Amino acid sequence: MTPTITIKILFFASAREAAGGITSTNLELDADGADTQVLRTKLASLYPKLAPLVQDEENLTLALNEEYVDVGEVKQLSSGDTVALIPPISGG
Repeated sequence: MTPTITIKILFFASAREAAGGITSTNLELDADGADTQVLRTKLASLYPKLAPLVQDEENLTLALNEEYVDVGEVKQLSSGDTVALIPPISGG
């Protein structure tokens, strides 16, 4: 059996809407190779309406344990991590 990690996902604004209105969930990933890119792919498969947003790094920022993940940066994930999905903020 492949070891897994459990991370908490927080959904904000349009990401919450695309995920069916949930505010958070716990997600299991294979421990081997668990990173933010793998997470984006997993979220896109679990929440098809979220896929266009989550696969576009320019349009959806990830925050890992309250620290932004820069565009193009891939961070390793560990059990107990919290990842926030933060869509662009609009307004005036």
